[in-house]
Amino acid sequence: MKVTAVHGDGVTDTARDAAGPAPAPARARDWPPLPRRPRPRPPWSLLAIRAPIPRAARWTLTVLSLAIPLAAWIVISAAGAVSATFLPSPRAVLVAGVDMAGSGELLADLWATTQRVLYGFGLAVLVSVPLGIVMGTFHAGRAAFEPLIGLLRYLPASAFIPLLIIWLGLGEPSKIALLFIGTVFFNTLMTADVVRGVPRELINVSYTLGARRGEVLRKVIVPHSLPGMIDAIRVNAAAAWNFVVVAELINATAGLGHRIVRSQRFLQTDKIFAVLIVIALVGVTIDVALRLVRARVGRWVG
Repeated sequence: MKVTAVHGDGVTDTARDAAGPAPAPARARDWPPLPRRPRPRPPWSLLAIRAPIPRAARWTLTVLSLAIPLAAWIVISAAGAVSATFLPSPRAVLVAGVDMAGSGELLADLWATTQRVLYGFGLAVLVSVPLGIVMGTFHAGRAAFEPLIGLLRYLPASAFIPLLIIWLGLGEPSKIALLFIGTVFFNTLMTADVVRGVPRELINVSYTLGARRGEVLRKVIVPHSLPGMIDAIRVNAAAAWNFVVVAELINATAGLGHRIVRSQRFLQTDKIFAVLIVIALVGVTIDVALRLVRARVGRWVG
């Protein structure tokens, strides 16, 4: 027995069966077939995104990054393309550095500069790290301090030199203050950004387990943020060494910046290059030391 159903549109099931299945939507019929693509070959390990490379390749690239500029320097000096007054040879720079080290003036200047960095940047770290923790942890701290610090960080530290000379004189306090002003604001904001990156879930779990506010701050927020704080200090330590040379250009009697100015007066570019190389070596040493500290104290963060 065949049953025919009539729908509201007046079309029966029998008529629909005779007409066949409903046509596909126009958009579906217009889609072109997917192209057949060959399986991609794995990229070269040196160009793969965030892929580890062999240790030998890493060391080779590291050596080449230093050897190629040095070789170019040697070739240009040997060819005489640039006067030795403007570009001394590597040998002349080495001899000048050995002479300054032998006379003791290089070590004395290095120690004077290092002391200024320790005082100026050390004071900036002592101020910026606690202030950054407050700004990154509490919304009230961010609202109270970030507008002013965000404004002051755009003021060039060198623009404060005339004021610092008027306020503090030409001695050591003005040089240390310049280092402090040049680094404290950036280190504060970078520390605050690191603290704000602590996952909210860790804080909520700590409160759920019964931790107090002070315990969450000491045992969760600060340990989790410590590697990032060290990275901020590592970045701003380079800025401190830039500012100390600027500070020593003003009425300094010792320091690497003072040695550069003194050598410039007598066109002793070989001594200038030697001092610049010393600054670079000290900076690399500080950077590597802070990287090792970060790797050791930040193992739990990953």
